[in-house]
Amino acid sequence: MRISEFKNGQAEDRFRAAYERALTQLWPGQRTPVDVPTGFGTTRVYRTGPAHGQPIVLLPGSGGNALMWHGYFARLSRQHPVIAVDTVGEPGASVQTAPIKDGRDAADWLEELLAALDVPSAHVAGCSYGGWIALHHQIRHPGRTAGLTLVDTAGLADVGRRFYTWLILGGLAALAPRALRPRLARAVGNSAILETELMALMRASMGFRRRLPLATTLTDEELGRLSAPALFLLGERSAMNDARAVSERLHRLAPAARVEIVPDAGHSLPTDDPAAVIKGILSMAARQAG
Repeated sequence: MRISEFKNGQAEDRFRAAYERALTQLWPGQRTPVDVPTGFGTTRVYRTGPAHGQPIVLLPGSGGNALMWHGYFARLSRQHPVIAVDTVGEPGASVQTAPIKDGRDAADWLEELLAALDVPSAHVAGCSYGGWIALHHQIRHPGRTAGLTLVDTAGLADVGRRFYTWLILGGLAALAPRALRPRLARAVGNSAILETELMALMRASMGFRRRLPLATTLTDEELGRLSAPALFLLGERSAMNDARAVSERLHRLAPAARVEIVPDAGHSLPTDDPAAVIKGILSMAARQAG
């Protein structure tokens, strides 16, 4: 199995320039970049907020990086240390050197990362694919994750044609002239395409070959092993998850977990209703801190 990489040096240079521009514009505040060696490659993280306390670790969705959380940094870091991660194998500042074959490998990568950062306990917030990694990590390495906030996470149900259609339409809408995007965002149900800098970064990442495993559905046995306090935020109109069916499955297999269906939100929940996501992360982080 091969690793994620740029197709050539020109594609990499184009992306690096767009990444640095987006980083400067979207996160002008104080942040400390740290490059962490792991068995799967060097992982870039950004630390902000207080120097001490239990950190909030932010994992992005598929095709994204730490900057997808740019609207969250100021609020989350007022009281909590924040570690925003460029997942290895995704387009960002991390560099993959060994393949990640499945959820077990993804969990091992995150465990190595947190151990190297000297984080004995953290609240992990993951969006979509990042939530899938966070779930596998907590199940396979119990103890390091004090709590989870899972934002319309992948891996809770088989993904159907509706999601891939939503993904394709969103990608096409993101390429449209800026003036047309608000109308298209409403039509396809994807508010993320209104993030101008992130969309420019997405276009620059087209020369990146992503070779990470699909977010396969967690089994009943795996979900039954979830032991950390968890909040599942589901978009009522999600193209990935049937919110009602997934909620019923979670109540049956992980009865201690909290499940909230966010009205009028879709799979782009972090941009559809950032207030609901921030409230969820902070409420869970406060529970662990208390």
